Amino acid sequence: MKFLKLRKVGRGAVALASVAACLTLLSTEHAQAQTTVTVTGTVNPTIWIDPDGCMHWAADGGVEGYMEGRVNPQTGMPVCMAVNTCATANADVLFATDSARLTHAGRQQLENFFRGAGAFAYAIYGHTDSRASDEYNIRLSQRRAESVAGVARSVGARVARQIGYGERRPVAPNNSAGNMQQNRRVEIVCYR
Repeated sequence: MKFLKLRKVGRGAVALASVAACLTLLSTEHAQAQTTVTVTGTVNPTIWIDPDGCMHWAADGGVEGYMEGRVNPQTGMPVCMAVNTCATANADVLFATDSARLTHAGRQQLENFFRGAGAFAYAIYGHTDSRASDEYNIRLSQRRAESVAGVARSVGARVARQIGYGERRPVAPNNSAGNMQQNRRVEIVCYR
């Protein structure tokens, strides 16, 4: 940094001149030290629905996202939809054992369901029995939920989320073949 020699002129003039000179030097050196970063992209606005069915305005440009709860302008209350489990499909009908690939009949059944259900959006939850490891079952149930979500999207339905729970949310104890079959399922939740 350069130092200036100032001679005594008048208190106000010297003070003003020294401040101006310092600011000029600092801003020049600061500007030279900075690099210019250009960020380009597309902002994708959407409505995100939380697990309770409440809507949020969301925008994501790939660098940093933004989200704000959607509220009713008259009441100031959050805008939430009715949430209900509108379908539970037995995984044995939709998939072969140990597979996330839909059977032809399973795909047809799901396409018909999503075309006629008429919900604003869907959440899809995959479940398994407890025969394999927890980690394996989580991955299998996630892949199955993604397969069902893919069918929904292929017919124009909006999927808010797809989650694989594996064996962690059984509807029956995994102590018999019949109970295990009940636990191998895909639940579809409708947001209306």
